[in-house]
Amino acid sequence: MLKLMLVGALGRMGRAVAAAAAEREDCTVLCGVDREASDALAFPVYSSFDDVQEQADCIIDFSNPGALPGLLDYALRTGTPAVIATTGLSAQQIDSIRAASEKVPLFFSANMSLGVNLLAALAKKAAEILGDSFDIEIIEKHHNRKLDAPSGTALMLASALEEGLSYSPEYTYDRHAVRKQRDPHEIGIHAIRGGTIVGEHEILFAGRDEMVTLSHTALSREVFAVGALNAALFLPGQTPGLYSMKELVEQK
Repeated sequence: MLKLMLVGALGRMGRAVAAAAAEREDCTVLCGVDREASDALAFPVYSSFDDVQEQADCIIDFSNPGALPGLLDYALRTGTPAVIATTGLSAQQIDSIRAASEKVPLFFSANMSLGVNLLAALAKKAAEILGDSFDIEIIEKHHNRKLDAPSGTALMLASALEEGLSYSPEYTYDRHAVRKQRDPHEIGIHAIRGGTIVGEHEILFAGRDEMVTLSHTALSREVFAVGALNAALFLPGQTPGLYSMKELVEQK
């Protein structure tokens, strides 16, 4: 049975991962780390990596960008693989993940849903076929408490589209300040925040007299929790390197 450390254990996603793990027989949460220590869960939660007494087989991180340095330091110091699912990371922080992955296996994805990552693969294929003659727009919707906009998943989808295009697109986030015709080589990215929307992503290919739409809707946080657990089960035993949901999609 895989023993897990859960970073961000007291958050909504942390609790979702713990609940999903409790229903499985192939993994268990051994301990957690969060901003404050707590004994409210079925496992101990520490306020610092230095206080952790247990040795987990893998780390799952659903916390915040500020926790990344301590997480990477612990993973490197103990040789513990880690699944990093926190969003809103800066380019510099992502570079630090790449650097650490040279010494310890790390799994990093802006979205842990298998369906979303299949959507990214389909988006790349559609861009290869439609990209030169269709305008491309991305619309993402999330709950009103989400901090980053656009979502990391929207940017991940834009990157997948770019891989399939014959040109390097310009990302356009706001059109209200400039009155001009749409550039055919841009990708519009639009963020909607409201209510308790878990996550919706739509890619619109708009051509002459026809439209093609690819979309994914998450109905609960459980899909991300299950994806993170599957990533954690995949990671131990791998050689040092940076892995993503692409490997799990290909494995399927």
